Amino acid sequence: MRLQMTMLAALLLSGCGLVYKMDIRQGNVVDQKMVDQLKPGMTKRQVELVMGTPQVASPFDQSRWEYLTATSRRGGAAEIKNLSLQFDGESLARIEGDWQPQNEDELLRQSQELQKNNPEDNVKRPGG
Repeated sequence: MRLQMTMLAALLLSGCGLVYKMDIRQGNVVDQKMVDQLKPGMTKRQVELVMGTPQVASPFDQSRWEYLTATSRRGGAAEIKNLSLQFDGESLARIEGDWQPQNEDELLRQSQELQKNNPEDNVKRPGG
């Protein structure tokens, strides 16, 4: 009897604090590679092929599509990101939100802007 109680106690205590909590992702699956494929002038159908169906699209105004993603890691606070696409008629006009398209030319331009705005970063330091 004592052995059974000890084994039961060990079994119950071994599970404490070891409960696995999954990462939870809700909403649209959006990543930077998808957003990088978006180009102004794309048709709504082309955008839908790249991004999937928007989570929020007003039946009264089809000129704005919203893609929302909430990610909770291991039971922590949810990180919420949004992507808003605005259309002019049937073509993509503007991209707003937490994701922005990045290409090599744009990254180079941003880097050059930073270097112009912070010239002291370009000064060669002794020993460096």
